[in-house]
Amino acid sequence: MKYVLAGASGFLGQSLARDLAADDHDVIRLVRHTPSGPGELQWDPARGQLDLTAIADADVLVNLAGANIGRPWTPTYRKVLRESRVTTTATLANAAAQLDRRPALLTQSGVGGYGLDCGNEILTEDSPLGDGFLADVVRVWEGALEPARAAGCRVAALRTGVVLARKAPAFQLLTLPFRLGLGGRFGSGKQYFPVVSLTDWLRAVRFVADHETLTGPVNVTLPTPATNAEIAQAIGTALHRPAVIPVPAAVMRLALGEFAWELLGSNRALPTRLESAAFTFTHPTAPDAVTAALTT
Repeated sequence: MKYVLAGASGFLGQSLARDLAADDHDVIRLVRHTPSGPGELQWDPARGQLDLTAIADADVLVNLAGANIGRPWTPTYRKVLRESRVTTTATLANAAAQLDRRPALLTQSGVGGYGLDCGNEILTEDSPLGDGFLADVVRVWEGALEPARAAGCRVAALRTGVVLARKAPAFQLLTLPFRLGLGGRFGSGKQYFPVVSLTDWLRAVRFVADHETLTGPVNVTLPTPATNAEIAQAIGTALHRPAVIPVPAAVMRLALGEFAWELLGSNRALPTRLESAAFTFTHPTAPDAVTAALTT
């Protein structure tokens, strides 16, 4: 198959490109700079510019582009977070809608769309989007797929938790306190913290790309949701470090501002559509995913 990949320079983009190439798929990486090789294609999502002739035979378009969410959400950076996701998705959706051969269009999205703190509520793809900044971002992010959907393309939004892998920036931040002997839960630790292993994330992306029945939002999270305390314990056990020093919620809010709610809020998201389509997880539990991350 021929994949066109936006956001290929990020950790997930690089991982997906390698995984696809290893199985002899054709991967075209969209770049903003002058292409340095035959596998790259220049585009300008800020202006909505993409060479349609170069992607006319694509089977799947995948958007993983987006500014790093792990920074203070100042008013200026809120705009960057939103536009970096919406403009890239809209450019791909408009391009897909104009192609004679309609490709599938997949975009990364986030479980934060359900709201930052949903407690113990079970969240499936049929759950409504919530309130708050991230929910609003997800709403317009996924809404940018509409031109492709209206033109008859199959579109899917991968509502993903934190992807765990040894070189993943988020996982490195999570494990650093444990490596220093200072690890523990965030806040109460009772909040559900949606995660997935890199192996299962890669498999899920390709599964959705391959299955015509999967459309709309698709949760990509552990099928057995874990609390923050359970994940902290799994990290401590895997690293042979204690997990007994909690980080107070007040300290996190002071240091991280609104972003702290990404770590303190609760999202008990279930991958209902993946499992209904017979997808099976290689690492279905938090200990499985953490152990795999330390070797992936």
